[in-house]
Amino acid sequence: MKVTTVGVDTAKNVFQVHGVDEQGHRQFARQLKVSQVIEFFTRLAPCVVAMEACGSSHYWARRLSALGHEVKLIAPQFVKPYVKTNKNDAADAAAICTAARQPDMRFVAPKSVEQQAVMALHALRSGAMKARNALACRLRGLLLEFGIAIAKGIGHVRKRIPEIVEDAGNDLPGFLRVALQAEYDQMKLLDSHAASLEQQIQQWHRQCAASQAIERISGVGVLSATAYVASMGDAGAFASGRHASSWVGIVPKQNSTGGKTRLLGISKRGDKYLRTLLIHGARSVISSLKRRLQSGKDPASFNKRERWVLDVMQRRNPNVAAVALANKNVRTAWAMLAYGRAFEPDHVSISPRARMSMAG
Repeated sequence: MKVTTVGVDTAKNVFQVHGVDEQGHRQFARQLKVSQVIEFFTRLAPCVVAMEACGSSHYWARRLSALGHEVKLIAPQFVKPYVKTNKNDAADAAAICTAARQPDMRFVAPKSVEQQAVMALHALRSGAMKARNALACRLRGLLLEFGIAIAKGIGHVRKRIPEIVEDAGNDLPGFLRVALQAEYDQMKLLDSHAASLEQQIQQWHRQCAASQAIERISGVGVLSATAYVASMGDAGAFASGRHASSWVGIVPKQNSTGGKTRLLGISKRGDKYLRTLLIHGARSVISSLKRRLQSGKDPASFNKRERWVLDVMQRRNPNVAAVALANKNVRTAWAMLAYGRAFEPDHVSISPRARMSMAG
Protein backbone atom coordinates (compact mmCIF):
# COMPACT_ATOMS: atom_id res chain seq x y z
CA MET A 1 0.00 0.00 0.00
CA LYS A 2 1.09 3.54 -0.69
CA VAL A 3 2.09 5.64 2.32
CA THR A 4 -0.14 8.72 2.49
CA THR A 5 0.73 10.24 5.89
CA VAL A 6 3.95 10.25 7.91
CA GLY A 7 4.21 11.49 11.48
CA VAL A 8 7.64 12.75 12.49
CA ASP A 9 8.75 13.26 16.09
CA THR A 10 11.75 15.58 15.78
CA ALA A 11 14.73 15.73 18.13
CA LYS A 12 18.35 16.88 18.13
CA ASN A 13 19.95 13.62 17.02
CA VAL A 14 17.30 10.95 16.37
CA PHE A 15 13.93 11.26 14.62
CA GLN A 16 11.04 8.81 14.98
CA VAL A 17 8.86 8.35 11.88
CA HIS A 18 5.49 6.62 11.65
CA GLY A 19 3.87 6.04 8.24
CA VAL A 20 0.33 4.90 7.43
CA ASP A 21 -1.63 4.19 4.25
CA GLU A 22 -4.96 5.63 3.15
CA GLN A 23 -6.89 3.33 5.52
CA GLY A 24 -4.70 4.28 8.46
CA HIS A 25 -2.82 0.97 8.60
CA ARG A 26 0.78 1.26 9.77
CA GLN A 27 3.37 0.73 7.04
CA PHE A 28 6.52 1.52 8.99
CA ALA A 29 7.70 2.83 12.37
CA ARG A 30 11.41 3.40 12.73
CA GLN A 31 14.13 5.68 14.02
CA LEU A 32 16.27 7.87 11.79
CA LYS A 33 19.47 9.67 12.57
CA VAL A 34 19.44 13.31 11.52
CA SER A 35 21.90 12.51 8.72
CA GLN A 36 19.43 9.93 7.33
CA VAL A 37 16.30 12.09 7.25
CA ILE A 38 16.76 13.76 3.86
CA GLU A 39 17.80 10.51 2.18
CA PHE A 40 14.76 8.70 3.64
CA PHE A 41 12.23 11.29 2.47
CA THR A 42 13.92 11.63 -0.93
CA ARG A 43 13.21 7.95 -1.60
CA LEU A 44 9.66 8.20 -0.22
CA ALA A 45 6.88 9.07 -2.66
CA PRO A 46 5.30 12.52 -2.08
CA CYS A 47 2.88 12.37 0.85
CA VAL A 48 1.66 14.35 3.85
CA VAL A 49 4.39 14.80 6.46
CA ALA A 50 3.20 16.01 9.87
CA MET A 51 5.33 17.39 12.69
CA GLU A 52 4.77 19.26 15.93
CA ALA A 53 5.34 23.01 15.62
CA CYS A 54 8.35 23.16 17.91
CA GLY A 55 12.12 23.67 17.72
CA SER A 56 13.56 23.32 14.18
CA SER A 57 10.16 22.29 12.75
CA HIS A 58 10.00 25.24 10.33
CA TYR A 59 13.48 24.38 9.04
CA TRP A 60 12.50 20.78 8.37
CA ALA A 61 9.21 21.90 6.86
CA ARG A 62 11.11 23.90 4.25
CA ARG A 63 13.56 21.07 3.55
CA LEU A 64 10.86 18.42 3.14
CA SER A 65 8.58 20.70 1.11
CA ALA A 66 11.45 21.13 -1.36
CA LEU A 67 11.37 17.34 -1.84
CA GLY A 68 7.72 17.48 -2.94
CA HIS A 69 6.03 16.50 0.32
CA GLU A 70 3.08 18.36 1.82
CA VAL A 71 4.26 19.37 5.28
CA LYS A 72 1.76 20.12 8.05
CA LEU A 73 2.77 21.55 11.42
CA ILE A 74 0.53 20.92 14.42
CA ALA A 75 0.56 22.72 17.77
CA PRO A 76 1.79 20.28 20.47
CA GLN A 77 -1.35 20.69 22.60
CA PHE A 78 -3.44 19.34 19.72
CA VAL A 79 -1.28 16.21 19.46
CA LYS A 80 -1.28 15.24 23.13
CA PRO A 81 -4.87 13.83 23.20
CA TYR A 82 -3.91 11.26 20.55
CA VAL A 83 -1.04 9.71 22.53
CA LYS A 84 -2.39 6.23 23.30
CA THR A 85 0.16 4.92 25.80
CA ASN A 86 2.96 6.26 27.94
CA LYS A 87 4.94 9.05 26.37
CA ASN A 88 7.84 7.95 24.17
CA ASP A 89 9.13 8.86 20.73
CA ALA A 90 7.25 6.06 18.93
CA ALA A 91 3.95 6.93 20.63
CA ASP A 92 4.46 10.62 19.86
CA ALA A 93 5.12 9.96 16.16
CA ALA A 94 2.00 7.77 15.94
CA ALA A 95 -0.05 10.46 17.69
CA ILE A 96 1.21 13.14 15.28
CA CYS A 97 0.24 10.92 12.35
CA THR A 98 -3.23 10.34 13.79
CA ALA A 99 -3.77 14.02 14.56
CA ALA A 100 -2.79 15.04 11.02
CA ARG A 101 -5.52 12.80 9.58
CA GLN A 102 -8.33 14.50 11.54
CA PRO A 103 -10.61 16.51 9.21
CA ASP A 104 -11.04 19.37 11.69
CA MET A 105 -7.38 19.67 12.72
CA ARG A 106 -5.82 23.14 12.67
CA PHE A 107 -2.31 23.57 11.34
CA VAL A 108 0.51 26.10 11.72
CA ALA A 109 1.75 27.79 8.57
CA PRO A 110 5.50 27.14 8.02
CA LYS A 111 7.64 30.26 8.23
CA SER A 112 10.18 31.38 5.66
CA VAL A 113 13.86 31.88 6.45
CA GLU A 114 13.35 35.64 6.38
CA GLN A 115 10.44 35.52 8.81
CA GLN A 116 12.40 33.36 11.23
CA ALA A 117 15.39 35.69 10.96
CA VAL A 118 13.26 38.74 11.82
CA MET A 119 11.82 36.99 14.87
CA ALA A 120 15.36 36.02 15.87
CA LEU A 121 16.27 39.73 15.84
CA HIS A 122 13.26 40.44 18.04
CA ALA A 123 14.29 37.69 20.46
CA LEU A 124 17.87 38.99 20.65
CA ARG A 125 16.68 42.55 21.25
CA SER A 126 14.25 41.43 23.93
CA GLY A 127 16.99 39.38 25.60
CA ALA A 128 19.41 42.30 25.58
CA MET A 129 16.83 44.60 27.16
CA LYS A 130 15.96 42.04 29.84
CA ALA A 131 19.63 41.60 30.67
CA ARG A 132 20.10 45.38 30.86
CA ASN A 133 17.08 45.83 33.13
CA ALA A 134 18.21 42.95 35.35
CA LEU A 135 21.65 44.53 35.63
CA ALA A 136 20.15 47.90 36.55
CA CYS A 137 17.94 46.33 39.25
CA ARG A 138 20.94 44.45 40.62
CA LEU A 139 22.94 47.65 40.90
CA ARG A 140 20.06 49.42 42.67
CA GLY A 141 19.78 46.57 45.18
CA LEU A 142 23.51 46.40 45.88
CA LEU A 143 23.86 50.15 46.38
CA LEU A 144 20.87 50.22 48.70
CA GLU A 145 22.90 48.00 51.06
CA PHE A 146 25.31 50.94 51.37
CA GLY A 147 22.54 53.45 52.01
CA ILE A 148 22.49 54.78 48.44
CA ALA A 149 18.97 54.75 46.99
CA ILE A 150 18.32 55.11 43.27
CA ALA A 151 14.79 55.75 42.00
CA LYS A 152 13.10 53.20 39.77
CA GLY A 153 13.70 53.49 36.06
CA ILE A 154 16.61 52.77 33.77
CA GLY A 155 17.10 56.51 33.18
CA HIS A 156 17.78 57.15 36.87
CA VAL A 157 20.35 54.34 36.97
CA ARG A 158 22.15 55.71 33.89
CA LYS A 159 22.35 59.14 35.50
CA ARG A 160 23.26 58.17 39.07
CA ILE A 161 25.91 55.43 38.65
CA PRO A 162 28.63 57.75 37.23
CA GLU A 163 27.87 60.27 40.00
CA ILE A 164 28.08 57.60 42.70
CA VAL A 165 31.36 56.22 41.36
CA GLU A 166 32.92 59.71 41.33
CA ASP A 167 31.50 60.77 44.72
CA ALA A 168 34.31 60.52 47.27
CA GLY A 169 31.93 61.31 50.10
CA ASN A 170 30.22 57.92 50.18
CA ASP A 171 31.57 54.82 51.92
CA LEU A 172 32.17 52.70 48.82
CA PRO A 173 35.61 51.02 48.72
CA GLY A 174 37.80 51.67 45.70
CA PHE A 175 37.59 48.12 44.34
CA LEU A 176 33.77 48.27 44.44
CA ARG A 177 33.85 51.53 42.49
CA VAL A 178 35.87 49.76 39.79
CA ALA A 179 33.33 46.93 39.70
CA LEU A 180 30.41 49.36 39.51
CA GLN A 181 32.05 51.19 36.62
CA ALA A 182 32.54 47.90 34.78
CA GLU A 183 28.87 47.00 35.32
CA TYR A 184 27.85 50.44 34.08
CA ASP A 185 29.95 49.97 30.96
CA GLN A 186 28.29 46.59 30.44
CA MET A 187 24.87 48.24 30.69
CA LYS A 188 25.86 50.76 28.03
CA LEU A 189 27.02 47.92 25.77
CA LEU A 190 23.64 46.21 26.17
CA ASP A 191 21.91 49.50 25.34
CA SER A 192 24.03 49.85 22.21
CA HIS A 193 23.42 46.22 21.20
CA ALA A 194 19.64 46.56 21.62
CA ALA A 195 19.67 49.79 19.56
CA SER A 196 21.67 48.08 16.80
CA LEU A 197 19.21 45.18 16.66
CA GLU A 198 16.28 47.58 16.54
CA GLN A 199 17.94 49.39 13.66
CA GLN A 200 18.20 46.11 11.73
CA ILE A 201 14.50 45.46 12.39
CA GLN A 202 13.68 48.92 11.05
CA GLN A 203 15.73 48.26 7.91
CA TRP A 204 13.71 45.11 7.23
CA HIS A 205 10.52 47.06 7.92
CA ARG A 206 11.42 49.61 5.24
CA GLN A 207 11.73 46.77 2.71
CA CYS A 208 8.49 44.98 3.67
CA ALA A 209 5.31 46.45 2.15
CA ALA A 210 3.02 44.43 4.44
CA SER A 211 4.77 45.65 7.57
CA GLN A 212 4.66 49.27 6.37
CA ALA A 213 0.94 48.93 5.62
CA ILE A 214 -0.13 47.76 9.06
CA GLU A 215 2.18 50.23 10.80
CA ARG A 216 -0.36 52.90 9.79
CA ILE A 217 -2.84 51.42 12.25
CA SER A 218 -3.02 53.56 15.39
CA GLY A 219 -1.37 51.59 18.18
CA VAL A 220 0.88 49.57 15.87
CA GLY A 221 4.53 50.61 15.61
CA VAL A 222 7.55 49.26 13.77
CA LEU A 223 8.26 46.55 16.34
CA SER A 224 4.70 45.25 16.55
CA ALA A 225 4.22 45.49 12.75
CA THR A 226 7.34 43.49 11.94
CA ALA A 227 6.60 40.94 14.69
CA TYR A 228 3.03 40.57 13.40
CA VAL A 229 4.04 39.95 9.80
CA ALA A 230 6.92 37.63 10.70
CA SER A 231 4.90 35.64 13.23
CA MET A 232 1.72 35.24 11.21
CA GLY A 233 3.33 33.96 8.05
CA ASP A 234 0.40 33.62 5.64
CA ALA A 235 -2.75 35.60 6.52
CA GLY A 236 -4.74 33.19 4.35
CA ALA A 237 -4.14 30.47 6.94
CA PHE A 238 -6.80 32.15 9.12
CA ALA A 239 -10.45 31.98 8.14
CA SER A 240 -11.30 35.32 9.72
CA GLY A 241 -9.97 38.14 11.86
CA ARG A 242 -11.48 36.46 14.89
CA HIS A 243 -9.32 33.39 14.25
CA ALA A 244 -6.27 35.65 14.05
CA SER A 245 -7.17 37.22 17.41
CA SER A 246 -7.58 33.76 18.90
CA TRP A 247 -4.13 32.85 17.58
CA VAL A 248 -2.65 35.85 19.40
CA GLY A 249 -4.52 34.84 22.56
CA ILE A 250 -6.36 38.12 22.94
CA VAL A 251 -9.95 36.83 22.88
CA PRO A 252 -11.97 35.76 25.96
CA LYS A 253 -11.34 32.32 27.37
CA GLN A 254 -14.54 30.30 27.41
CA ASN A 255 -15.86 27.93 30.07
CA SER A 256 -19.38 27.15 28.88
CA THR A 257 -21.60 24.17 29.57
CA GLY A 258 -25.28 23.22 29.56
CA GLY A 259 -26.15 25.96 27.10
CA LYS A 260 -24.87 28.64 29.47
CA THR A 261 -22.12 30.81 27.96
CA ARG A 262 -19.42 31.93 30.40
CA LEU A 263 -16.61 34.14 29.12
CA LEU A 264 -13.53 34.80 31.24
CA GLY A 265 -10.44 36.97 30.73
CA ILE A 266 -8.31 36.73 27.61
CA SER A 267 -6.97 33.25 26.87
CA LYS A 268 -3.29 34.36 26.72
CA ARG A 269 -2.57 31.59 24.25
CA GLY A 270 -0.32 32.02 21.26
CA ASP A 271 2.57 34.45 20.99
CA LYS A 272 3.10 36.25 24.32
CA TYR A 273 5.70 38.63 22.86
CA LEU A 274 3.44 39.83 20.04
CA ARG A 275 0.47 40.17 22.38
CA THR A 276 2.55 42.30 24.76
CA LEU A 277 3.66 44.64 21.96
CA LEU A 278 0.09 45.10 20.71
CA ILE A 279 -1.33 45.83 24.16
CA HIS A 280 1.44 48.32 24.96
CA GLY A 281 0.74 50.00 21.61
CA ALA A 282 -2.95 50.24 22.50
CA ARG A 283 -2.05 51.80 25.86
CA SER A 284 -0.07 54.49 24.05
CA VAL A 285 -3.15 55.33 21.97
CA ILE A 286 -5.28 55.63 25.11
CA SER A 287 -2.68 57.90 26.74
CA SER A 288 -2.63 60.08 23.63
CA LEU A 289 -6.43 60.37 23.62
CA LYS A 290 -6.41 61.37 27.29
CA ARG A 291 -3.85 64.11 26.62
CA ARG A 292 -5.89 65.44 23.70
CA LEU A 293 -9.04 65.56 25.82
CA GLN A 294 -7.18 67.35 28.63
CA SER A 295 -5.90 69.94 26.16
CA GLY A 296 -9.50 70.79 25.23
CA LYS A 297 -9.89 68.89 21.97
CA ASP A 298 -13.49 68.27 20.90
CA PRO A 299 -14.26 64.50 20.78
CA ALA A 300 -16.35 65.19 17.67
CA SER A 301 -13.12 65.96 15.81
CA PHE A 302 -11.77 62.46 16.47
CA ASN A 303 -12.07 59.78 13.81
CA LYS A 304 -14.47 56.84 14.05
CA ARG A 305 -11.87 54.50 15.54
CA GLU A 306 -10.84 57.00 18.23
CA ARG A 307 -14.47 57.67 19.20
CA TRP A 308 -14.97 53.92 19.58
CA VAL A 309 -11.98 53.75 21.96
CA LEU A 310 -13.37 56.68 23.98
CA ASP A 311 -16.71 54.92 24.26
CA VAL A 312 -15.04 51.77 25.60
CA MET A 313 -12.98 53.84 28.04
CA GLN A 314 -16.14 55.42 29.46
CA ARG A 315 -17.74 52.03 30.06
CA ARG A 316 -14.81 49.87 31.13
CA ASN A 317 -11.45 49.86 32.90
CA PRO A 318 -8.53 51.41 30.89
CA ASN A 319 -6.78 48.03 30.80
CA VAL A 320 -9.89 46.44 29.31
CA ALA A 321 -10.03 49.23 26.73
CA ALA A 322 -6.38 48.63 25.84
CA VAL A 323 -6.98 44.91 25.28
CA ALA A 324 -10.12 45.67 23.26
CA LEU A 325 -8.18 48.04 21.00
CA ALA A 326 -5.35 45.52 20.61
CA ASN A 327 -7.93 42.91 19.62
CA LYS A 328 -9.39 45.31 17.07
CA ASN A 329 -5.90 46.04 15.71
CA VAL A 330 -5.17 42.34 15.22
CA ARG A 331 -8.37 41.90 13.23
CA THR A 332 -7.76 45.07 11.22
CA ALA A 333 -4.21 44.00 10.37
CA TRP A 334 -5.45 40.56 9.31
CA ALA A 335 -8.07 42.09 7.01
CA MET A 336 -5.49 44.40 5.45
CA LEU A 337 -3.09 41.51 4.74
CA ALA A 338 -5.80 39.06 3.62
CA TYR A 339 -7.59 41.46 1.26
CA GLY A 340 -4.76 43.83 0.33
CA ARG A 341 -6.56 46.86 1.75
CA ALA A 342 -5.09 50.10 3.10
CA PHE A 343 -5.83 51.31 6.63
CA GLU A 344 -8.94 53.50 6.89
CA PRO A 345 -9.67 54.94 10.38
CA ASP A 346 -13.30 55.66 9.40
CA HIS A 347 -13.90 52.34 7.63
CA VAL A 348 -17.35 50.82 8.10
CA SER A 349 -17.52 47.03 7.84
CA ILE A 350 -20.35 45.55 5.77
CA SER A 351 -21.33 41.91 6.11
CA PRO A 352 -21.41 39.78 2.93
CA ARG A 353 -25.19 39.39 3.24
CA ALA A 354 -25.69 43.18 3.47
CA ARG A 355 -23.33 43.69 0.54
CA MET A 356 -25.37 41.26 -1.58
CA SER A 357 -28.63 42.99 -0.68
CA MET A 358 -27.14 46.37 -1.59
CA ALA A 359 -25.96 44.98 -4.91
CA GLY A 360 -29.44 43.55 -5.56
